Amino acid sequence: MARPDPPTPPPAPSQPRLRQQMWALHAYESVRSVTGNRTDYEIAVNDLGTDVLRSGLAAAMAALERKRDRGGGLLLKHLADAKISGLDDATAQDLPDRVRRLDLDAYLLATREVLQLATWFRRAVQATSDKEG
Repeated sequence: MARPDPPTPPPAPSQPRLRQQMWALHAYESVRSVTGNRTDYEIAVNDLGTDVLRSGLAAAMAALERKRDRGGGLLLKHLADAKISGLDDATAQDLPDRVRRLDLDAYLLATREVLQLATWFRRAVQATSDKEG
């Protein structure tokens, strides 16, 4: 008579292994932490990817600097905390300047990563929005 299979142990909670998983978690945690007037932050998030595609990463960082008091400053902090390649130790205050000083290869890599982060932030904003529809 065959013995029954042993019960399968429940999967252990795993830490994110892929950079995309870490960025997704970071985006959702960052968006959930926004208090007060979220509208300005949501506008900054929704503009980020478009600004990068239209004008480039450095110009998108400059746009966030101009919106520092209207959601851009907080988004700069969240981007700096995401540990973008070549900008691992950047802060919200020096992130735009550090982007402008990257060499070409690092700039292109950072641009690609910020576009991916922008997608995660946009998804997080949409998923946690109070608005219906």
